[in-house]
Amino acid sequence: MCTVKALSSQTMTSSPLRTLYDLPVSNNGARCRIILYKKEIPSSEVAVVSPMELGGLKTQEYLKVNPQGKMPAMVCTETGLNIAESDTICRYILSVYKDGPSFQPENPKSNLISRLHDMYLTTIQNCMYKAGPFGNFGTRKDAIAEYVKQMNVIESLIDPDDGMYLCGNEISLADATVFPSMIFAAHMLPKFDIEPPLPPNLNKWYNQLKNTDPVFEKVHDEVMSGLNAWEEKNRWHPILGAGWRDEEPATIFDKLMSGDIPATVVKQDDKIFAFKDINPAAPAHVLVIPKDRSGLTRLGKATEEHTEILGRLLVAAAEISKDKELGFGDGARIVINDGPDGGQEVPHLHVHVLGGRSMQWPPG
Repeated sequence: MCTVKALSSQTMTSSPLRTLYDLPVSNNGARCRIILYKKEIPSSEVAVVSPMELGGLKTQEYLKVNPQGKMPAMVCTETGLNIAESDTICRYILSVYKDGPSFQPENPKSNLISRLHDMYLTTIQNCMYKAGPFGNFGTRKDAIAEYVKQMNVIESLIDPDDGMYLCGNEISLADATVFPSMIFAAHMLPKFDIEPPLPPNLNKWYNQLKNTDPVFEKVHDEVMSGLNAWEEKNRWHPILGAGWRDEEPATIFDKLMSGDIPATVVKQDDKIFAFKDINPAAPAHVLVIPKDRSGLTRLGKATEEHTEILGRLLVAAAEISKDKELGFGDGARIVINDGPDGGQEVPHLHVHVLGGRSMQWPPG
């Protein structure tokens, strides 16, 4: 039976040799807890304590432990060393506590899976539950697609006939690393209509550990307690693609993009679509729209979710305004009509690029 107590917020009456600052919902911290529980390391050796004991992640006291202000972090009383980053903490624990499972720290397959996870999943996992930025991806939708792609990269390394664990019949760091993140993915991706959320081999492995291994079941329940608390606070209600969805009807712009209605296209890429206005208000008049409306029926609906596409629209407008072949001269008027009072006619955000003559002020 595991002797490490689960995530107490109480102050320790005697100083442990090491303190792991972590919370139940932390998937990265959970890999450390799996090792502690599997090795049955007592709380007198490693205490698991909430960062709130130091006032929270952004307090000066906690930032002395981890300047990044993130979980998990470990304080080693006997050496005075503070260790951040879950993989580093795990390897430190394994170097100190030799009894119990080794977790195969030198297994190249385990290390590869763990590295892929840390480089390509954890760096964008916030796309499933909070605001951006999402690593190198400008939109939540793109980041989620990448998350699914990278799960399939790990999937390709799994031999379903090789044993219970990711690297055979013996537990490894890869199991401790990936399992908590699959709790996140299994719970969150269906909110974005990703079904099934996990690839087949990962799903089989995940459910087998959750249902047959007491430590993994324990950690699953810890993480889910945190996720259920998020649910009670409507964490996903304002998130585009989960609680908030674009349910407005399609417009004439969708027919222009599909080709059902002819359009004189002047520029397009994977994000934007630009075409000549059929009722031009200037010698040169181009409309620039997002291909995926994503709730942007009007500018007034914009949130942080739309930062990337709004920038793309304006960059495209700037490029178009310099095109002499379209009739533009020295500059242009860039206009976004917002709502009825702003003169907006089509409920799909669009940028007017007008030029070819001198503009007057104020406009009508």
